[in-house]
Order: sequence, then C-alpha cells, then structure tokens
Amino acid sequence: MTAAALDPIRNPLRHDAQVIGLVGLAHGVSHFFHLLLAPLFPWIKAEFGLSYAELGLLMTVFFAVSAVVQTASGFVVDRFGAKPVLFGGLGLLGTAALLLSVSPSYTMLLLGAGVAGIGNGVFHPADFTLLNKHVSQPRLGHAFSVHGISGNLGWAAAPIFLVTIAEFSTWRTALACASAVAFGVLAVLLAFRHVLDPRGTAGAAPRQAAAKAGGSMLAFLKLPQVWICWAFFLVTTFSFSGIQSFAPTALTQLYGMPLTLATASYTVYMLCSAGGMIVGGFAAGRTSNHDRLIAMSFTLSGFVAIVVGLGVLPAVMVPVLMGVIGFGAGTAGPSRDLLVRAAAPAGATGRVYGVVYSGLDIGLASGPLFFGMLMDARWPSWVFFMIGAFQMLAIFTAVTVGNGNRSRRDAGSNRAAAG
Repeated sequence: MTAAALDPIRNPLRHDAQVIGLVGLAHGVSHFFHLLLAPLFPWIKAEFGLSYAELGLLMTVFFAVSAVVQTASGFVVDRFGAKPVLFGGLGLLGTAALLLSVSPSYTMLLLGAGVAGIGNGVFHPADFTLLNKHVSQPRLGHAFSVHGISGNLGWAAAPIFLVTIAEFSTWRTALACASAVAFGVLAVLLAFRHVLDPRGTAGAAPRQAAAKAGGSMLAFLKLPQVWICWAFFLVTTFSFSGIQSFAPTALTQLYGMPLTLATASYTVYMLCSAGGMIVGGFAAGRTSNHDRLIAMSFTLSGFVAIVVGLGVLPAVMVPVLMGVIGFGAGTAGPSRDLLVRAAAPAGATGRVYGVVYSGLDIGLASGPLFFGMLMDARWPSWVFFMIGAFQMLAIFTAVTVGNGNRSRRDAGSNRAAAG
C-alpha cells in the first residue's frame, strides 16, 4: 500500500469537489507564475538591453530556487502540514510580482525571480498531500486530472493576461496585476480554509501509522523508482521549457508569422493540453499500465514537434500542429502523476512528491538557458527538434518506472498468496 492509499469510504461529493477546486485554483496560480516573465520578454529585453540567454537565466533562477525549495518543502509538509505551507507559497508569489514590477535593474529582476521561485517550490508537495489526504480514493483520479488541467489553464491564461495589459499599459503594470491575482486567490483559500482541515472519514492513514510504515525520514531515497521518476520529470520538463519560454519567438522567426499569431499558437497548445488532461484522466482510469499510455502520447507529440521544426507546412497549420503537441503531452499528465503515486512508500507522500517534482523545476530551470542559446545562435528550428527528441527520450524513463511498479505489484501479490 502506498502513502496515497485511502480509506474506501467516500467523503460527501461536495467536500471532495471543494477540496479539488481549492487545490486546483492554487495550482493554477502556481503555473500562471511559471510564465510571469516569459511573455513579457520583448518589453524587458528592450528596456534593459538583454540577450536571449540573459532572459533565459531569469527563468533558470526561478526554477533552480524552486527545485531546492520543493525538495525541502516536502519534509516541511510531512512534519507541519500542507495547508500553512500552501498559503505561504501564494503570499510569496504575490510579493515577488510586486518586487519585479518595480525592479530598476537586471540584478533586481534576478532577485525577484528568486523570491518567486521560493513561493513556487511549495505547491506540488502541498497540493498532492492535500489531495491524497482529503479526497476519497474513488475520486482521486479525477482530482489528479483537475489538478493538471488547472495548471495548464494557468499556463494558457498567463500570456493573454500579461501581454494584453502590457500592450495597453506597461509590463510593470502587468506584473502588478499578476500580484493581485495571487493575493486574491490567497484570500479565497483563507475564506474556505476549514475545507482543508483534517477529517476522519476518507483521509489517509493516521500520521503515526504512516510514519511507522514509511520508516526513517530518508528511507524513500533508497528506492530506484523514485529517482527514475525524478529523471522522467527532468527530461519532460526540459523539453516543455522550450515551448514555454521561446516557442512564440521561434515560430515568428521560423515561419515569419506575427507575434500575436505565434502567441495564440502557444495558447492553443495549452488549451489542447488541458483537453488532453481530461481524456488522459479517463484513459488512466481504464488501465494500470500508465507507462504505455505515456509512451503512445509522447510518440505523437514528439513526432509532430519535429514536423514543426522542419517548417515544411504553411504557417496557417502551425496552431493545429501546436494543438496536437499539447494534446499528446496533456494526455500523459494523469498517468504521470499515478506513476509517482505508485512509487511512493507509505508515510512519505510529501517527501516523495517534493523530490520527484524537483526534477520538474530543474528541467524548467536548465531548459530556458539551453533553448535561449539556440535562439541566440539563430537556430529556431532546433528548438522544436530538441523538444521532440527529449519527449522521445522520456518514453524510456516512463517505461522503466512502469516495469518497476509492475514488478513490485506482482511481488506483493505473490507474498500475499503465499501468506
């Protein structure tokens, strides 16, 4: 039994829906802040005279700090609870956006990106701990799906929100408005904080029993599955960082399309990714071989990314192709989270999610610097070639995790039969 295993008794539907909605709303803000700076790069580049690599370093600082904090926050969540950690993260995001909005120099931009990274680092350990503890097991798959969709919607909303405000006002005003978004959501969670209080019905096992099952605080680090999951997140998000940070700019150079159409293509990517999350949630509920579903999804999206890089199709087809890439990546999302859940030992939910999802932050930290150098070298096609290549590489790690989970499951069944 994993740390995510829940009592089969269901909570009331209203309670589960409220928990899923509140956690999803917070997760959407986290992903919104992933793109706090990237859509504003044209304005920031012009004002401070920065290179693409220097712009990429801002993203690197954000996600590098987030990776360190995410690993540490998993231990904090297991020790002190997820709710106060989540609230603190939202407050830090709002503060960081205000700091960035008044930054007079590149150094201050780096500092603001670091503060935002601290706030962002708490979300995955806190979110998944809350969902595992407060949502009935029969609805947990839907909870993961909504969690992923909310994140993708946050990614999709950020460019539209920030670019629209920057075009009608300034990039600094756009950041100030983003701060209001974070503080507004924090106010909502504070108003409904009682929903996230511990319940005695369908939550996880009591803390003492979970701690006993989980062994020492660091015992989970000995499990190969945890580190292969970490590698999977590293590779997939390294690939995604190319789309997140430079896809609109690369598309304008590769296809000669207006920036507005290129930005719209990215939005199509994110919306189709959200749609893929819905499909992937139902598909994941129908199979225990989640690695195979991931393999099929990434084969599709990786191949189409390479086609985009080839530039052989007319520009009018680019939004469609970007939508296909997003749909494939989104379909893999719920299966991805279920792979991690299956690999987590009892009593170590926050710690496992913290360590594994730090691979996500490291990928998002290192990727922008790499893809920024490709853009500085005037190789926009290679942005998409490498996106496709890393998605193909992720298939290997997913299959490895899946094979390991099946081996553990079969071994447990054999021990049960023998007993």
